[in-house]
Amino acid sequence: MKKERIPEENLHIIKQELITVTEKLDELCCLERDVQDLKLEIRGLKLFLGRVHPEFKEQFPNIMKKIVKKA
Repeated sequence: MKKERIPEENLHIIKQELITVTEKLDELCCLERDVQDLKLEIRGLKLFLGRVHPEFKEQFPNIMKKIVKKA
């Protein structure tokens, strides 16, 4: 009897692991979509600021260099 239970228990464990992996993958997909949306919004803001304040285009690369060095 124990030999029959072990494969069933293993199958149950594998099913639960697949459910967990699927849930985590769904969460990651949602987060990836959010990040892509944020990237598009940032690009739009940079374009807008570059048009409204032309000096922004010159100063932004230097600002980013300073931020990256500190991080």
